[in-house]
Amino acid sequence: MIILALNSGSSSLKFKLYLWEERKTLMKGVVERIGIPGSFIRFDIYGKGDKKIEEECVDVRAALKLVIDTLSQGENAVIAKLSEISAVGQRVVHGGEKFKSSVLINDEVLEAIKSVKDLAPLHNPSNIAGIEAAQELLPDVPQVAVFDTAFHQTMPESAFLYAVPYEWYGMYGVRRYGFHGTSHLYVSRRCATILGKKPHEVNLISMHIGNGVSICAVREGRSVDTSMGLTPLEGVVMGTRCGDIDPAIPLFMIEKEGFYAEEIDGILNKKSGLLGITGKYMDRRDIDKAAAAGDRRCQLAEEIEAYHLKKYVGSYLAALGKVDAIIFTAGAGERNWQLRQRSMTGLSHFGVKLDETKNQAAVSYEKEALISADDSAVKIFVIPTDEELVFIEDVVAILEGRYETHTHFKYSFEDPNYKRKKQ
Repeated sequence: MIILALNSGSSSLKFKLYLWEERKTLMKGVVERIGIPGSFIRFDIYGKGDKKIEEECVDVRAALKLVIDTLSQGENAVIAKLSEISAVGQRVVHGGEKFKSSVLINDEVLEAIKSVKDLAPLHNPSNIAGIEAAQELLPDVPQVAVFDTAFHQTMPESAFLYAVPYEWYGMYGVRRYGFHGTSHLYVSRRCATILGKKPHEVNLISMHIGNGVSICAVREGRSVDTSMGLTPLEGVVMGTRCGDIDPAIPLFMIEKEGFYAEEIDGILNKKSGLLGITGKYMDRRDIDKAAAAGDRRCQLAEEIEAYHLKKYVGSYLAALGKVDAIIFTAGAGERNWQLRQRSMTGLSHFGVKLDETKNQAAVSYEKEALISADDSAVKIFVIPTDEELVFIEDVVAILEGRYETHTHFKYSFEDPNYKRKKQ
């Protein structure tokens, strides 16, 4: 069974072609600069290394056609014909309250996804375009939607409701939804397995730290709170997103500068966070380098980010009570040992102690690592995420008629003997 996993963004299309029976990636890659001059596809064929082909892609449909042609035609082909693809797994960022698990896409499901696109205007339109492009280019191939928000549908009302007029929830769905759900699901299940326990036997704090950042409180294997909210803007400081701020700030700046709502939205999502503080960098590697060279604003950005991460960890320690482990994952969480050290320093009174030597050694996208001190009451792990494997397992299980909601479904990576393959 061959599964094509797709992640459609506003200007990029990530993909992975996966041979399920052999647990093997046949090809993975990304089309970048969609709708922008100079677009190209960069891909890796299993065992043959990276390649890049430049080709103009005016929209998601053109990008998907380029992916399909690359997979199935010419010297780079890894399949002989498109009928070898058993299904397509589509990442959908926002499922609102309508979707608590992955589902087979039909007309009704697609319309339901469209009905909540206003909740994620930066993401869902691109996800929808990817689904419709696949329907056109692969009309006989079933598609499955995998939702970022589904994992967080176990949150109680006390965690997901905002203290705004209650009618807003009923009329417009204004509530906390949370994101990065497939990542939090994967690393929390892996962590339980590493600890030698079942998911319902552990309480965890999962920290997904990439350009976007979200923290998740996991009680007995279920999400009970998370830092991102109605949209991915809320929470800790991110690469270009502001995270938590006084809600009056946008109104204040509209009054002072005469901004339109769209301008404020763009500033808070694309020109704030680490980029806003430093004035020039959103990549933490650049910030670390400049901070080490004495750039005060970069040093300040590091301090602010660590402080916000630490505050969320502290709040979730209080919310959960007993915590078995804290998990770092995603790009910076997996590779940036300085960020981990800054955010964990000063938590020893809560039983959280980092081992600096172990932490500095844990900089791999492939290896899981324990980085807490031997006498730390709360374990600290670095666990590389694998969201696409969650996609693929959901798709396969739905095709085989054995899928259940994630609260009851057991994944292959929960097996104690599971070994992560190089992707």
